[in-house]
Amino acid sequence: MADTQYDVIVLGSGPGGYVAAIRCAQLGLKTAIVERELLGGICLNWGCIPTKALLRSAEIKHFMEHAGDYGLKVACKIEADLEAVVKRSRGVAKQLNQGVTHLMKKNKIAVHMGEGTLTGPTSLTVKGEEGEEKLSAKHVIVATGARARDLPFAKADGKRVWTYRTAMTPPDMPKKLLVIGSGAIGIEFASFYNDMGADVTVVEMLDRIVPVEDKDVSAFLEKNLTKQGMTIMTGAGVEDLKVSDKGVKAKIKDAKGKVGETEFSHCIVAIGIVPNTEGIGLDKLVEMDRGFIQIDGMGRTKSKGLWAIGDCTPGPWLAHKASHEGVTAAEAIATELGLKGLHPHALDRANIPGCTYCHPQIASVGLTEEKAKEAGHEVKAGTFPFIGNGKAIALGEAEGFCKTVFDAKTGELLGAHMVGAEVTEMIQGFVVGKTLETTEAELMQTVFPHPTISESMHESVLASYGRALHI
Repeated sequence: MADTQYDVIVLGSGPGGYVAAIRCAQLGLKTAIVERELLGGICLNWGCIPTKALLRSAEIKHFMEHAGDYGLKVACKIEADLEAVVKRSRGVAKQLNQGVTHLMKKNKIAVHMGEGTLTGPTSLTVKGEEGEEKLSAKHVIVATGARARDLPFAKADGKRVWTYRTAMTPPDMPKKLLVIGSGAIGIEFASFYNDMGADVTVVEMLDRIVPVEDKDVSAFLEKNLTKQGMTIMTGAGVEDLKVSDKGVKAKIKDAKGKVGETEFSHCIVAIGIVPNTEGIGLDKLVEMDRGFIQIDGMGRTKSKGLWAIGDCTPGPWLAHKASHEGVTAAEAIATELGLKGLHPHALDRANIPGCTYCHPQIASVGLTEEKAKEAGHEVKAGTFPFIGNGKAIALGEAEGFCKTVFDAKTGELLGAHMVGAEVTEMIQGFVVGKTLETTEAELMQTVFPHPTISESMHESVLASYGRALHI
């Protein structure tokens, strides 16, 4: 008979849940995790990681098709084997799932597979293959994540109307694809299927794609994706979808209010998420806003002993935010249980980076220029184009830029926004800078290695103060 009493039980094993469990175990707490499907959650199995494997395949295909730009000849015709591409992606996901399984064993975390339902702030039942278990703990962390939001008039069917899950293991290759929504998920799949040869149309109801990004980034990306052959419709909305065995007919109202009907082979719906907070016993235990659990800076809910982290709580809904919240909650719990020497801090949302792995990549942290002005800052902003960067030109990746936004009075770094090759790997430099409360002075005095694309980060800071050297 498995143990049923713990110091901490974590409900959900995504990047928030499993990291929280590991940190609890490291701090000497007797810890269990409850998971209804796959260890690692959506991120490892159906989200962040396997999508990057798909996008890597598309990137390699793109490079092969443009081999002539690098003085190389490809003797054979380049074809995408969708089944093999998906198989590689699933292999990556499986490897990472097994890695989390290993981490649970290494840290002596009890794993209860099954559907968990809270019976109180610190107790729950788990219905699994071997029947029902009753578990209790001194503290419970809810990390149940979220799922894709459906269109009210056309629910995903896995055949013609897809969410991200079907888009990752497609039954067939779309010929003409409609992507509804241009956030990170929508744009990443639009980029992947466009590179794989589909005719892609993106419909976004707001006036620009990737609307959380700086306006300059949105404008650059739209121009670049259009050049790649995508159709981008902003200020537009899908009013109706008629689904048949052969495809979907979409009624789309454009920015001018004109309604037209277009046929597509498939449709991906990427219009946001719904938190997984219903039907698990939370109703009287927590406060919710549109289904999202309301928490304090450490992850506490209104019920003593009950905590929540990740995508089932207010955004941004990002894996790295969930992991950080998991560590914070674990250390706050250990402190409450009497462990000395820990000093957990509430998460500063201004320092959470966002990355979108389309082609070209996008990465950002902090305030856009527009938001900084709205917040009352007098700003200094500068942009440096990759065409002025030697490494970017040598790589054949000279399209893109880095933009930085500073408070004109104090020199505080308010935000950084990048689009182009490898920017998702470079943004962390600005994230560290913001976390250390840097100003332009420290960034200007930092020596950046040459030749690297990261030099454009330095130049954008210089450009903000009229001192750029290479433009």
